[in-house]
Amino acid sequence: MAHLEPLPLTATPELAETFRHFEQILGFVPNSLLTMQRRPAIVRAFGELTAAVMDPQGSVDPGFKRLLAHFASRAAGCQYCQAHSLVAAGISGIDQAKIEAVWEYQASPLYSEAERAALDFALAAGSVPNAVDEQVMSRLKTHWTDEQIIELTAAICLYGFLNRWNDTLATDLEPIPQALAKKLHLNTP
Repeated sequence: MAHLEPLPLTATPELAETFRHFEQILGFVPNSLLTMQRRPAIVRAFGELTAAVMDPQGSVDPGFKRLLAHFASRAAGCQYCQAHSLVAAGISGIDQAKIEAVWEYQASPLYSEAERAALDFALAAGSVPNAVDEQVMSRLKTHWTDEQIIELTAAICLYGFLNRWNDTLATDLEPIPQALAKKLHLNTP
């Protein structure tokens, strides 16, 4: 049960455009933002940061960034964000078979060596304490440019904020990610 209940979608009319953006990403407005709207400036800033990090004009596919977010959230233990990131990955164009094989990524032919290196990086970066070492970084640099590494890191860090937010406030999972989490046997709150 959430420590703070989400406010109604219409509680802060000036956030309507920001909420529409998140509906496009997830198919609904997340409870995290409905709770966060008690401070509208934080919601707007988070929306701008999300748009910049997940920019489709970047050099890393936004759907893959959502898989990175899933791995970072798994390392952090945030069940809310694990489910959300996979919903967003599917909406962003990641094939359902690839999503279903996400935790078989080391051996699955659906994942390239570059993706494996980045997903390992996300697990290490999402861990507390941070486990990115020279070996993880060296392997990452074999497959990704410096610009891409910045994008990968930004996606991981964006979800680091959400991991803390949702775990701290015990945000309730909405029906769409709850159904996906159940289908994929993710542990959910």
